[in-house]
Amino acid sequence: MALNIPGLVSLSVFFTLTLATGIWASWKSKKDQQDRNPTEMAIVGGRNVKVCIGLFTATATWVGGAYVNGTAEIVYLPSKGLLWVQAPVGFALSLVIGAIFFVNPMRSKNYVTVMDPLQETYGNVMGSLLFIPPLLGEVFWFAAILASLGATMRVILDVGGSLAITVSACTVILYTLLGGLYSVAYTDVIQLVFITLSLWICIPFALMNSATESIYYTATHQSYQEPWTGKIEKQYFGRWLDDFFYLVLGSIPWQTYFQRVLSTASPGQAKLISYLSGLGCFSMAIPSVLIGAVAASTDWNQTSYGLPSPLERGESAMILPLVLHHLCPAYISIAGLGAIAAASMSSADSALLSAGSMFAHNIYRKTLRKKATEVEVLWAMRISMLVFGAGAASLAFYSSSVYDLWFLSGELVYALLFPQLCCALFVPSTNTYGSAAGFLVGLLLRLLAGEPALSIPPILCYPACSRVNGAYSQLFPFKTFTMLLTLGVIIAVSYLARVLFQRNLLPHRWDVCNIMGGTNIPIPLQQMEKQVGSSTAGLEENHG
Repeated sequence: MALNIPGLVSLSVFFTLTLATGIWASWKSKKDQQDRNPTEMAIVGGRNVKVCIGLFTATATWVGGAYVNGTAEIVYLPSKGLLWVQAPVGFALSLVIGAIFFVNPMRSKNYVTVMDPLQETYGNVMGSLLFIPPLLGEVFWFAAILASLGATMRVILDVGGSLAITVSACTVILYTLLGGLYSVAYTDVIQLVFITLSLWICIPFALMNSATESIYYTATHQSYQEPWTGKIEKQYFGRWLDDFFYLVLGSIPWQTYFQRVLSTASPGQAKLISYLSGLGCFSMAIPSVLIGAVAASTDWNQTSYGLPSPLERGESAMILPLVLHHLCPAYISIAGLGAIAAASMSSADSALLSAGSMFAHNIYRKTLRKKATEVEVLWAMRISMLVFGAGAASLAFYSSSVYDLWFLSGELVYALLFPQLCCALFVPSTNTYGSAAGFLVGLLLRLLAGEPALSIPPILCYPACSRVNGAYSQLFPFKTFTMLLTLGVIIAVSYLARVLFQRNLLPHRWDVCNIMGGTNIPIPLQQMEKQVGSSTAGLEENHG
């Protein structure tokens, strides 16, 4: 395949436009800064981001390259289908739940990052330990996005993946370094508009291609493969539920989400952005679902792709760019490539800013150097983003393993960080001992469950654990079970530690976490019991 010169020119124009927008936003942020805190300007936009911009950037954060590519792939796969497309509903519900329960407690106290309530409740050392899973998640996510973009460019432009990864990483790092949240937010507007227009332009051409059967017919009849609507086998229902709760609840404790809602002028605006972006995430999945349905309804032997099919060649993950390239005219497929590039960059810059923000604010300023000036913290943030970005770009060359590492770190965030955040916000009687015990129990249980994608066999086999072709598969909803057990351990151990010290069953000199003094003011045991007894209710009501 020859180098696609028009596509390369088109993509260069898009990258230039994105970089120019980021630089302009950086200039605007400096102009608007005036007497505002420079670090707060970089991390949460000086809490002055308008609702419209906030809506675009919150939606674009979730609608990334993995979102549009992965949705199409799952619809296309005969073993999955539409019923297994959980991300659109899962992300939408996570944003709604975040608005109902989490926005008020976070925004009313003017927190800057998701780690702030954890450090406030459990101390800086424990907060630093809890920082590790989301940091790994953001870096691996950035790397996975770059790898996906590189593979897409290989399909449509015949450009080397390493070149695509390098150019994309440099562009994202540069405008994120210059303008912080302002640059990320304004480039997200350009990128989200580009995604929407480009994909919808491609869909009519793909639907009307002569090699494609009616998607309505293939949804109800077996044609080239199983109906693309899919089905959920009884034995896989537990895994389906586990994945669903993982998407709904595990998508909440990420800095990429809270960075948006904490950047608004008021809790009311933060809630509005969260609600509307949930609707936006759901609607943005529709083009990818249609493209996946088209791919499942196509006789690939009648296309320039030929046989064997993408499924048989093991290229299902690239089904969206393959449809754009082989079922649409060349000039239309170029527009589709722009959509994928835009989606990838909109999530990549969010991950980079998130990792840098948490390191500078929660690790450097609160743990490593408590007397650091604002300018020093800002430079720590920039240097950390440069390091994290370069590391992610290097990891992107190992695309398959990076995806697997991101999934594992995301599951650790769900199992470890979500219950910790819930307890810090809604069960204030919990303490550092409970937090540490919950962290260790959750980490141990998740690692003992194994990870087939990384060839880690399970030591702990839950019910319905099966072995297929030598690989183990946990069909029990173990991720959600681990999260709930972590939550219970945090509350129980916190209560036990408080009782032991209050009743002098343990000497106060053993209280190395200082829960009976200092910032952890002792409370009567009766009040403690009431708080623990009402902890479940606390998770269900908004304490804003």
